[in-house]
Amino acid sequence: MLVDKPDVKGREDILKIHVKGVKLSPEVDLRVVAARTAGFAGADLANLVNEAALLAARNDKTEVGPQEFEAAIERLVAGLERKRVMSDKDRETIAYHETGHAVVASVIEGQYPVHKISIVGRGFGVLGYTLHLPTEERYLSTRRQLMGELAVLLGGRTAEEIKYGEVTTGAQNDLLRATDIARAMICEYGMSEALGLINYEGNKRPKFLDVPMPLERGVYSEETAVKIDSEIRRIITEAHDMATRILTERREQVDTIAKRLLSVEVMEGDELRNILGLPPLPKPEDKVAEGTPEVRQ
Repeated sequence: MLVDKPDVKGREDILKIHVKGVKLSPEVDLRVVAARTAGFAGADLANLVNEAALLAARNDKTEVGPQEFEAAIERLVAGLERKRVMSDKDRETIAYHETGHAVVASVIEGQYPVHKISIVGRGFGVLGYTLHLPTEERYLSTRRQLMGELAVLLGGRTAEEIKYGEVTTGAQNDLLRATDIARAMICEYGMSEALGLINYEGNKRPKFLDVPMPLERGVYSEETAVKIDSEIRRIITEAHDMATRILTERREQVDTIAKRLLSVEVMEGDELRNILGLPPLPKPEDKVAEGTPEVRQ
């Protein structure tokens, strides 16, 4: 029997069980923690509480506060912090790359807001990241939202193009994810007029099963395969053009944000929105979210 991951109320109830025996600061609101851990299973929430308690102990604190929970969420989502020695040019490139993700995500309507931007590496191969947190319950995505997500994914590479006139290998994961989304739009969601309302992928395993299985191609002709490849290319090009337009129009703000990142290494979403001239977001306690935290590398 398969059990789906808990919703926000379920996560809050699970957290209440795991924090028994842990001394919490009065500032900790488990409702807010639950809202920020969408997509976490019960074991993930147990690890979260344990990690937050360890962080508090390492800092000689007698209580676990909101800062420890936030840091623990970041560790579980993005990986352990791992500072690397790198050249000034590489640091600057990473700063512009992450700025590209963050600016496009902040400007395009319907995207999860940016919670934090960092050029401090985490885990294996993560040189920088942009963390998004949900602000609303979302179980379905429109074509417009998916196109926006593609533009966000391509925003890092696009920022490199605009700044340096060339690109690096840093967008490898972004391109992989963008291609997967574009292919799903065409082959699974019927979002291509050229291919029509047909599922071309055949039977696929449920996405919540983390079991490696060979890719199964649907039954279609080579001619159709060529059309699918052409549509993937067209959709990704359209998203790239969207990201280019946004980052070109806001070139001065992109430069300001990237330079600030080089100075502080980690920027909060509120500061980002202030530089972009956007209104602040509602506080987490004012609006509980339901969605999956996302990391753009």
